Amino acid sequence: MGIVQEFKKFAIKGNVLDMAVGIVVGVAFGKIVSSFVGDVITPPLGVLLGGVDFSNLMVTIKDAVPAIADKAAIPAVTISYGKFIQTIFDFTIISFAVFLLVKTVNFIKAKEEVAPVAPPPPPSAQEVLLTEIRDLLKNKN
Repeated sequence: MGIVQEFKKFAIKGNVLDMAVGIVVGVAFGKIVSSFVGDVITPPLGVLLGGVDFSNLMVTIKDAVPAIADKAAIPAVTISYGKFIQTIFDFTIISFAVFLLVKTVNFIKAKEEVAPVAPPPPPSAQEVLLTEIRDLLKNKN
């Protein structure tokens, strides 16, 4: 099978569409979590730590140079470790949410697998009679 036919088969199965939907939902979920962490969790945490605003935590390596005559301004060179801390919070919350989702799906699947199978119905009266006749004929010979 050629690679083009294999790709068509892959795309037609719906895998590509499922993957695209998952990515779009994942990106939207990431934005929600980032907002939750940045706007809800981090400010009170900063207050508890003495009024620290995580988004402004940084180390300046080289100060900014203002614009002079025809030369454009050069921004400061910084290491923004506050944004990194916020990203770690985002990751932790997203990871925990995905963990809970996977755990829930596995729990539901396990319940479906363990679901009791109904016992087969008892044989009809006709089947019981035919079985008895068969057994009598076997014993006769």
